[in-house]
Amino acid sequence: MPSDATKLIAATALAAAASSTFAMQNQCEASSGPTITPVVELYTSEGCSSCPPADKWASSLKNKGLVVQAFHVGYWDYMGWVDRFAAPAYTTRQRGIAARNNLRGIYTPQAVLNGQDLPNWLNWNDQAKPAEPARARITLRQLAADQFEASVTLISQPSAQTASHWSAYRTVTEHGHNSKVQAGENAGTFLKHDFVVRQYTPAGDYKISERGADAAPQKLSFRSIAPTPGHARQVNLVVFDPKTGSTLQALSVQCAG
Repeated sequence: MPSDATKLIAATALAAAASSTFAMQNQCEASSGPTITPVVELYTSEGCSSCPPADKWASSLKNKGLVVQAFHVGYWDYMGWVDRFAAPAYTTRQRGIAARNNLRGIYTPQAVLNGQDLPNWLNWNDQAKPAEPARARITLRQLAADQFEASVTLISQPSAQTASHWSAYRTVTEHGHNSKVQAGENAGTFLKHDFVVRQYTPAGDYKISERGADAAPQKLSFRSIAPTPGHARQVNLVVFDPKTGSTLQALSVQCAG
């Protein structure tokens, strides 16, 4: 009968082999480019009758080189329909954006572009404004089915006012969700959703070194929720100025589960 030590060695070898197999079959790594990838946030709710057109608009932003995130909020649930995709943290994030934009309150649907309120979202042209040079460099890679590692390096901008800190958050978004609403303002409506935020995690606040771009990259490690079968997902990392909310750089990867 094998000894405990032999069993341990065999189990370790099996785990290593499984990890190696995953690495060979699921290579998933991406790096950000020389310009800032625009970040679009949509605050929406299945209980809001004016939200379906905004949901459709968000779906039209696929494959346009953007990081798009649809945050469902729950403050319309009292109308009789509970939005299963909503989370209190999403409403808290929206309130923070409202405060930075000096808005009187929060509302749906609300679109936000690079931390700034975008009331005219339906007529927004993603090519209208020249691309801005990136202020951070991101690499993101998948280590295991639910494990990711990122590296963030700040880029000096001599002509721009330098922030003293930077922050980041990560999300997991999924396509192809739908609901047949039975109550509330959208009763009887079949809703389709893409870019649905299924996981949102603030990734910390970091002080910018006096060395600027010469500083060592900041490593970030995180785990994602399990993929939902049948729904393509994106893992996103957004680096931003915590004072203004402005995007410094963002990156999205579409990895196998």
